[in-house]
Amino acid sequence: MRKEDCFYLGKIAKKFSFKGEVLIYLDTDEPELYENMESVFVEFNNNLVPFFIENSSLHKNDFLRVQFEDVDTEAEADTLLGCGIYLPLNMLPKLEGNKFYFHEVIGFEIEDKRLGVFGKIVSINDTTAQPLFEVTNGSVEILVPMIDQFLVKIDRENKKVIMDLPEGLVEMYL
Repeated sequence: MRKEDCFYLGKIAKKFSFKGEVLIYLDTDEPELYENMESVFVEFNNNLVPFFIENSSLHKNDFLRVQFEDVDTEAEADTLLGCGIYLPLNMLPKLEGNKFYFHEVIGFEIEDKRLGVFGKIVSINDTTAQPLFEVTNGSVEILVPMIDQFLVKIDRENKKVIMDLPEGLVEMYL
């Protein structure tokens, strides 16, 4: 499985028992959706390796307590600590309306109600306090804050993000 075909679910945060159980931190608002998985992909040296789950249960809201097949000791569990957990993109729940996954809008055109289409979304920067659409317009990069009040519509059919941006925000880049 290629990493591009998967989404990041979380990471193996700590060991839980001397029998090889681990706690996976789930980076999601709905951890209960992932309680009964059969398998996950664990990232080792930039490769995704399938691991099958013997049993799992939610633990303190954001954690999933997991016993993997063939991981029966603390030492075996130690090798998994800090590894990322991934699932295939087709396992993501479908979002509708103006809710979207970041990867979903990459490549969409971005349109302002006043200015019209002003570029294409090339990535999303979520390392800042406010996530930003990174948009290209020719050789110019435009950073557009992802603020709910600016977002008018996610038009999946026409691959567009329609926004109502404050006057001057886009113009200062062009």
